[in-house]
Amino acid sequence: MEAKLESVPRQSYTVEGVQISTLRAGQGSPLLFLHGSDSNCTWQPFMDRLAQQFEVIAPDHPGFGNSEIPQWLDETSDLAHAYRAFIEQLGLREVVLVGHGLGGWIACELALANPDRISHLILVDAAGLPLTTDGVDPFMCSLDELRNAAYSDIRRAPAPEATSEVLAKDRLMTARLAWHPRFYSARLAKWLHRLSVPTLIVWGQNDRIFPVQQAQNFASVIGNASVNIIGDAGHLPHIEQPFAFASAITAFVEGGRA
Repeated sequence: MEAKLESVPRQSYTVEGVQISTLRAGQGSPLLFLHGSDSNCTWQPFMDRLAQQFEVIAPDHPGFGNSEIPQWLDETSDLAHAYRAFIEQLGLREVVLVGHGLGGWIACELALANPDRISHLILVDAAGLPLTTDGVDPFMCSLDELRNAAYSDIRRAPAPEATSEVLAKDRLMTARLAWHPRFYSARLAKWLHRLSVPTLIVWGQNDRIFPVQQAQNFASVIGNASVNIIGDAGHLPHIEQPFAFASAITAFVEGGRA
């Protein structure tokens, strides 16, 4: 089944006492997409492409976007525990877990603590490890400056669709989780070598927020991870190069070259 951009309604699931707003469409093995600092405002072309091979499930994190703000949310590991409950409640198994930016950090925490229901892990321009090459600091930029920094070619950026309230909510929650230290966890760096799930690291060649050297930094810690660098893309390769992005994931999951 090929999902249509205009025909994917939101669904709401109550997990750990909090309503989680979710986009869900497609057929096949479940693919759980964990967004970065910006919530899943609309169904995107890369989701449409992936939905031809997978059942794509794209929630707004608790505290972000259209989801409720939980009282229990203090750190990324809280979101990892919530997504463990989310996966169990939906009865998902053999989950292809994809995390971008902050969502990559959450995905690492989840895969380390609870790998049993996860078949593959894909980290996309992920947070979680200290930067060895400085990038643009998202907390020191205006929204316009950050938007310009996120793309290799700003002309590929979709028109902003989130309301000012949602943008403010996402930025506030990102600051709560990742202000200091900036977008990394010393604990994660210490234990990431214990990852046992087959892992693919996808990165935009021209990422100015988390520079491309981070891909090798993750690979050197994880050890057996594959790396796919997507050319002509910045911090959002899934948005700028949706077909290359979806093809890399499909090839990796199917056991071919990513």
